[in-house]
Amino acid sequence: ASKILKDQLSIFINFDETLEPEVTEPVIEKEKNNENLYRTVDELELSVRSANCLQNAGIKYIGELVQKTEAEMLKTKNFGRKSLNEIKEILTEMGLGFGVKVEGFDPETYFANKKKKDGAENLN
Repeated sequence: ASKILKDQLSIFINFDETLEPEVTEPVIEKEKNNENLYRTVDELELSVRSANCLQNAGIKYIGELVQKTEAEMLKTKNFGRKSLNEIKEILTEMGLGFGVKVEGFDPETYFANKKKKDGAENLN
């Protein structure tokens, strides 16, 4: 009986410690920035609770939202699993998700450049 017990418990004693795989977050490069990143979270048509949570967290643009991890979002006051799933679903439809590193995300520069570009096109 002790041999059987020893054999069964050996998996807990003699386990191989494998290193955790390195988690690399997806990166969206400046040139490939999705236009949706510069849309405001108000345009997502979220439930009132989700919208209020994002507003209280100071998240104005989708680009700011996708840079947060799911764990960070769940730490936001009054933000729960239901709100997370609602937002995740919408982001997935846009080809986005949480925990994305967005290089060169700068809404002010983006809108200033867009305004210049639109103005130049109107002159032609």
